[in-house]
Amino acid sequence: MLTRRTGGEQMDDRKLKILSAVVNEYIVTGEPVGSKAIMAHVKASSATIRNEMAELEKQGYLEQPHTSAGRIPTYKGYRLYVDQLMEQNQLTANEKKMLDSMIPQEYVTEEDLVNKASMALADLTKCAAVVANATPKFSLISKVEVIPTGKRMYVILMITSNGSIKNKVCRLEFDLSQDQLEFFDNFVKENLNGVPIDSLSDAYLEKLTEAMGTYMMTLSPLVSEIMKMTKEMSSVSIKGQSNLLTCKDFNQNEIISFLDNQKELKGFIDETFSGLHVMFSPERDGFVIHNSSIITAPFSKDGKTAGALGLIGPMRLDYAKFIPYLEYFTGKISEMISEKPQEQTKEDDENE
Repeated sequence: MLTRRTGGEQMDDRKLKILSAVVNEYIVTGEPVGSKAIMAHVKASSATIRNEMAELEKQGYLEQPHTSAGRIPTYKGYRLYVDQLMEQNQLTANEKKMLDSMIPQEYVTEEDLVNKASMALADLTKCAAVVANATPKFSLISKVEVIPTGKRMYVILMITSNGSIKNKVCRLEFDLSQDQLEFFDNFVKENLNGVPIDSLSDAYLEKLTEAMGTYMMTLSPLVSEIMKMTKEMSSVSIKGQSNLLTCKDFNQNEIISFLDNQKELKGFIDETFSGLHVMFSPERDGFVIHNSSIITAPFSKDGKTAGALGLIGPMRLDYAKFIPYLEYFTGKISEMISEKPQEQTKEDDENE
């Protein structure tokens, strides 16, 4: 559920209704909105509405892109609309049935489920869908084990405190002796067990490698692979990228630049595990996609935050429609990856 913000300058009911009507009309048409279109929503004369729209423009909630044209919402107008004016749609039984049909019932891993669900969400909304894993932010390394599987072949198994299990096949240039494997097992227990995943930086890797002393040459490739595994856990993936490239509201060069470097997106996603958020590009200094918005919502496993799913699109999004879609998807994912239904988990937490 979206948390409503309060505050800002006071505005009378008629101006609020006009602003809401302008946003709703612009979301549908993509064209500047004139006073005649607003008369269908607000009981006032065309002249009165024009005066009110002019006042909203002075206050920074609307802007007039062309002389003698209608007006469109500014970022400030969208923020007020989302925080205080928007009436969020209630999903009908048919809509829920439609969304259920898009969420895969068969999947190999939890990651597979989330990726397939995000692709379905991107197709449905014609936005890009973003997926972030919460494991690095909230988990510690519980266990790392190296298992020989063949000549110079080893599987690295990693288990985290939130129950996530990762494995990676590693091919070395030589076979490891039993003495080397035992040393590495003890080394990992002393230096990695209990360490927060998001604290494993390149500098930490360098310190670990140096700490191995005479074993450095033979065992450092294993440490490197462990670091790669933790970085893969912290990655942010984007589905439906073509939806960004074909969106007429965006500059294609900005989209290409964004897709080539997604670090700024990860920084924002890391802040959104606490609940549903709507962010607009002007609120994020340096965010390369102008006139854009991001909606994100977390999903959980057994009552603990497991990740976040989001939508990236233009500011002219149908928030009242897409927010319920996003919340339904994250709710279903939470149920499917948890050992018990979400409602039961809530009851258990209340009884503790």
